[in-house]
Amino acid sequence: MAFDTLQEFFAMGGHAPYVWSAWGLTAALLLGCVLHARAERRQLLRQLERRVRREGRLAADPARATPIQHDSGGYTNDA
Repeated sequence: MAFDTLQEFFAMGGHAPYVWSAWGLTAALLLGCVLHARAERRQLLRQLERRVRREGRLAADPARATPIQHDSGGYTNDA
């Protein structure tokens, strides 16, 4: 084995601050990626559920399904 004692293992031959901070940062970033992906998945599922409910309501009541007129965002010369 490369280290004779557990204390030597944790000391990492004098490089413990660098080694353990690198391991800690890597673990934190991986955990952050997992948590972020789970949050995005939950948000996407909620959006899809709302969309399905909305489309179901529109299909049940065709009078509500009129298209919405959007402003083109351009300038008009109404003067």
